[in-house]
Amino acid sequence: MIEKKENEYIVPALERGLRILGEFDANTQTLNPTDVAKRLAIPRSSAFRMMQTLETLGFLTRTEDDGDYRLGVAVLRLGYEYIASLELVELGRPIINALRDLTGCSAHITVRDGRDIVFVAKAASSGAIFTSIRIGTRLPAHATVLGRLLLSELSDKKLEALYPEEKLEVFSEQTPRTLLELKALLAVDRQRGYAISQSFYERGLSVVGAPVHDHHRSVAAVISIAIHSGAIDPAQQDNFCQEVLAAARSLSGILKYQLEMPKVAELKRSGSLESKAAQ
Repeated sequence: MIEKKENEYIVPALERGLRILGEFDANTQTLNPTDVAKRLAIPRSSAFRMMQTLETLGFLTRTEDDGDYRLGVAVLRLGYEYIASLELVELGRPIINALRDLTGCSAHITVRDGRDIVFVAKAASSGAIFTSIRIGTRLPAHATVLGRLLLSELSDKKLEALYPEEKLEVFSEQTPRTLLELKALLAVDRQRGYAISQSFYERGLSVVGAPVHDHHRSVAAVISIAIHSGAIDPAQQDNFCQEVLAAARSLSGILKYQLEMPKVAELKRSGSLESKAAQ
C-alpha cells in the first residue's frame, strides 16, 4: 500500500489512464467506456475522455466491428523498447543463438514479472514449424518450471506475500494446488539447480531450463530450450541439460557472478537426476 506522503505526488488522471491500459490482457482484448467505468468505479464520461486521449496518443485503437477499444501499437512499441533495453537480453542473445545451434531446439530467456514469467528473447530453431512461445509471451510462474526457477530465490515470507490465496490456479494435472506444494517443488529445484518438464504446462512441449544469476547473486533470468515432442529422448537428456547449464553459467559469468553449476553426471550418480519429467 502506498503511504500518504507518496500519494501527494500521484497525478490521478495519469494513474487512471495507466490503470485503463492495465485492464487489457489476453482474456480481455477489447473494452468500451462502460466496461472501464465499472472496472475502475469512475463515471462513464471520465472513462470515455481518457480512452479518447489514449486513442489519440496511439495507446488504444477502435475496433472496426463495434467501436470498442483495444491496445494500440504505441503499447507494443514501449514493450519492445523495454525488452531491447534489458542488458541481459543483449548479452544473452548470442548465447541462446549458440545454444539453439548446439541442441537444434528453440532457446529462450525469461524473466519474472510478479506472478508471471515473460519471454524476453528467443532463438527459433529451423525445425520449429509452430510455437506458442513468442517474445512478450506471459505464463503463470507457479504453473511452469521456468517460473519455479525464477521463484526459487524467494524467501517463504515473500512467497506468502506473492501467493496469499488458499488455493492456486490449476492449469494442468501437474500444477501445484497450494503454496505448500509449490514450496516443496521449489526446494527440489534449488537443490537440483535446473529443471526439466515434459508437458508440464503445455501438452507436447518439453522444456529444460537453468537459472542465470546476476552480481547481486539473484536469479535474474532463466535460459531454456523447448523440445517439441511428447517426451525428451533419454539418450539426449544429459546432453540437453549440460548445454543449458553451460549457457546459463556463461551468461551468469558475463553478469559478474560465477556460480558453480551442478554437473548432470554427478547429479545422476547421486540419484538427483530423474529419468522422467520433473514433478
